[in-house]
Amino acid sequence: MSEAPAGEAPAAPEVVLALVEVKRHFRQGGNLLEVLKGADLSLRAGEIVALVGPSGAGKSTLLQIAGLLEPADAGNVQVAGVSADRLPDDRRTALRRASLGFVYQYHHLLPEFSALENVMIPQMIAGVPRRRAAVRARDLLDRLGLGARIGHRPGHLSGGEQQRTAIARALANDPRIVLADEPTGNLDPATAAQVFAELLRLAREEGLAALMATHNLELAQRMDRTLELREGRLFSKAIASE
Repeated sequence: MSEAPAGEAPAAPEVVLALVEVKRHFRQGGNLLEVLKGADLSLRAGEIVALVGPSGAGKSTLLQIAGLLEPADAGNVQVAGVSADRLPDDRRTALRRASLGFVYQYHHLLPEFSALENVMIPQMIAGVPRRRAAVRARDLLDRLGLGARIGHRPGHLSGGEQQRTAIARALANDPRIVLADEPTGNLDPATAAQVFAELLRLAREEGLAALMATHNLELAQRMDRTLELREGRLFSKAIASE
């Protein structure tokens, strides 16, 4: 790794996710509901950012747009330096598959497949050979403490084990960015703290950027910075320690 010349500050990590004046509205009957009114965001490589805000503020909508799963009505989304707003569907899918990993409140694992197979499947869809996919899946599950559970189907895993498997699946294709929507919101407090710690550790080990929506301000405090979604826009938020 090259070093900055003496007397010069090192260059800031590159921006891997940017939202520029993103707007999104929905119609409810005859009413127009403006959810995002010009949201701006820059997420740099290796940075882990909390996204907070009251229920109904639009956090899930923002993550869906940032993850190229839902279009914005206006504004621009840039993923890994690529402006995605005018890409055709097949190129948006390819960009999403190559650059983004998703973790949701509910694990959405395929019930008929084992933990190992659930983590292998997205790799194989992306064209990774089965044997290599199995090696990557086993490594991620081992690092999440699931080495002895890789052959179990989701129905035979605890809630925390299911969510850790979902985290491994999100990281399976070596994304540059992880988007997490209340990833511990369906777990009891002790399990939530453990799963979050493992997600945070693994994201840092992999050098990922992450944007995580959460209602848990204690967890948000452990991230690099916090953004609050309020009245359709994003604001920096300082969270005081207890």
